[in-house]
Amino acid sequence: MTDDDQKQRMAQLEAKIDAAKKAKQPKPRADADVSGGELAWRMVIEMVSGLGIGFGIGYGLDSLLGTIPIFLVLFTLLGLVAGVKVMLRSAKEAQEKQMAATAAEKDERD
Repeated sequence: MTDDDQKQRMAQLEAKIDAAKKAKQPKPRADADVSGGELAWRMVIEMVSGLGIGFGIGYGLDSLLGTIPIFLVLFTLLGLVAGVKVMLRSAKEAQEKQMAATAAEKDERD
């Protein structure tokens, strides 16, 4: 046996070992970086913080100007709208990550 023959057989053996190791490795989950519970809590916090900030601004303006709670209602509604908007943006971001991971997993299979 020549030295080149042994090197070639060794390279083939290493390739087979690498292929076997890759086959045994578990596939990463599409939602591994953000779980459903974490995403739900993030959305709840975003919604409540929007409401709280709107309520605080409205209450502060009503107290400062001595008006009826018109600013309180107005800014609480604006806070609600802002909270929903941020919450939807988070949901869209999570969906895009999941779709990208699913597409990458599909490409690996093909």
